[in-house]
Amino acid sequence: MTTEQGVLRISIVVTIMLAGFGILFGLLSGSFAIVFDGIYAVTDASMTVVALLVAKLIAASAPGGQQKTSLAERFTMGFWHLEPMVLGLNGTLLIAAAIYALINAVGSLMTGGRDLAFDQAIIYAVVTVLAAIAMTLFVGRANRRIGSDFLALDARAWLMSAMLTVALLVAFVFGFLIQGTSLEWISPYIDPAVLALVSLAVIPIPVATVRQALADILLVTPADLKQHVDRVAAEIVQRYGFSSYRAYVARVGRGRQIELYFIVPTGAPAKRLEEWDQLRDEIGEAIGDESPDRWLTIAFTTDPEWAD
Repeated sequence: MTTEQGVLRISIVVTIMLAGFGILFGLLSGSFAIVFDGIYAVTDASMTVVALLVAKLIAASAPGGQQKTSLAERFTMGFWHLEPMVLGLNGTLLIAAAIYALINAVGSLMTGGRDLAFDQAIIYAVVTVLAAIAMTLFVGRANRRIGSDFLALDARAWLMSAMLTVALLVAFVFGFLIQGTSLEWISPYIDPAVLALVSLAVIPIPVATVRQALADILLVTPADLKQHVDRVAAEIVQRYGFSSYRAYVARVGRGRQIELYFIVPTGAPAKRLEEWDQLRDEIGEAIGDESPDRWLTIAFTTDPEWAD
């Protein structure tokens, strides 16, 4: 499992299995918190499927990839722009699901709560916690080699699932222990109360992903990359006696789009095309991060209007 697609496939299969397991046990035990956990997992799995398709398209469109001719003609600029769209949609759906669950939990608390079979709920929670922890470690370890935003989000989702299910487990064990005691009247409120707390904990988690996705979609210039490109371009201008430069930088998912225009003084000594290409190679090496996910354009002109 050394590829992004391979890890995502395993994550999808495990997520779907746990989602079905959760919905079944949620219905049997009468726990809406467990049902929500299953539905949340289904939502996450469906978006992971979309992420897998996008990852395949990006890999296929890279140099040396087996890109389909029809797609190449329709998307000549690549498929990087799809990645932040998927990440943003995924985060938005997870936030919406958590808000809906919170509303239901509050409504249930106001109407007296609901009865719950704590023994069945505990079985579900134990199995899910173990599976979620195992997947968090697996995806996180794989992503240390791969370095994928999709896998990073997936690892965070598994960690979040483990933490939330631990909260469910603690609540279910507490509810099981108070049966037949003076605190048994609390039992109907345990499930909606835990669901409300879980929802409140879940809502802020995808916010950072949605914010970054919006920044990528809107082509907001990443400050650190812009500073690095400016520093390289300024050194080239000084070294070769150019008049100035223009730099345009954007982050689109895993893609880095960089356009550099150098303003050459009018009447400067002519260079052979091979010399200009060597200079481009020098600039590209100075910028670094050469990979299929870097889109670098370097142009030279005496007319600043071509660069503005």
